[in-house]
Amino acid sequence: MNKRGFIFDLDGVIVDTAKYHFLAWKKLANDLGIDFTEHQNEQLKGVSRVQSLEKILDWGGISISELEFQNLMDKKNSDYLSHIETMKEDEILVDVPKVLTFLKNKQQPIALGSASKNARKILKKVALYESFDAIVDGTNVSKAKPDPEVFLIAAKELHIAPNQCVVFEDSIAGVQAANKADMISIGIGEQDVLGEADFVFKDFSEISIEFLTQLINKQ
Repeated sequence: MNKRGFIFDLDGVIVDTAKYHFLAWKKLANDLGIDFTEHQNEQLKGVSRVQSLEKILDWGGISISELEFQNLMDKKNSDYLSHIETMKEDEILVDVPKVLTFLKNKQQPIALGSASKNARKILKKVALYESFDAIVDGTNVSKAKPDPEVFLIAAKELHIAPNQCVVFEDSIAGVQAANKADMISIGIGEQDVLGEADFVFKDFSEISIEFLTQLINKQ
């Protein structure tokens, strides 16, 4: 049987931790006297914590010292962590377990490719940690998406050539990273946002076993 590498982003693909990021960033921004909208939060998807804080400060026209910057990043992370401490298996997004189980049964290598430094903790919280053959997260990479580094490392860890890998992503930066890595990109979300992906599905309930089988067998 053909072997493909299947690489999953975490936030917005496997679990919806985006809402917790939003709450933590909103609290931080509001404490600084900056308004923070869901539209602005969309612009932080797939972006590192450092770049996210830089954007928020920029929106508010605020400049701070390096020490204050570090303190704010730590504050945001601890606020976010307090939210994810309460996560359970029912927070896994629709039909993700169905897809993971099918790929496992077909002996397809599976990796996580996420910018989150909390990825391992979250996977353990929702009891999916054992489902992955490789986990590449924010502790393993130095370049943020749309740089393809995270996916290229994941492919290497799976021992699969990049052009034999499939990536599931919910952000345009992630889709662009997958495309740059010469991988099949599958957007999870809205067509008008993720139009650069090879395929777009609203969520995993729209992904059929037939489609996954075709991906595996594709030459």
